Amino acid sequence: MEIILKKDIKGLGYKNDIVKVKNGFGRNFLIPRGEAVVATISNKKIQAEEVKQSSFKDQKLRNFATEAVAKLANVSIQVPAKVGDSGRIFGSVSNIQVAEALKKAGIEIERKQIELTDDHVKTIGTYTATIRLYKDITSTLTFEVVADK
Repeated sequence: MEIILKKDIKGLGYKNDIVKVKNGFGRNFLIPRGEAVVATISNKKIQAEEVKQSSFKDQKLRNFATEAVAKLANVSIQVPAKVGDSGRIFGSVSNIQVAEALKKAGIEIERKQIELTDDHVKTIGTYTATIRLYKDITSTLTFEVVADK
């Protein structure tokens, strides 16, 4: 079954992409949730017109993403965390804390765009995160987890 995505869906595609999915996944999950429509001839024409009209906006977002990659290449951030006597963090560091540290450094990035390379950051040290700025533009950020003072 061919469908047109109305939202970015991780692992499937981006908004206005035409993708093939299994019938049950499309009919029972994506279409009822409003995340996709069936790729009929008329829907494909509508999608083509939307892509044509949004090309300027896409170019603007792509430029913003390339500028952000240049800024992230020079940034070194420290994420403070409360630490116990054994050197382990109370809880763990998530993408929310990394986004807040980036904001303090003067770079606004949504937490949804940040993916920590290590699943659980529970000790002090240096870690990496992948930042997905645009469809195919990503950046790697190295950050350090330090003891909160």
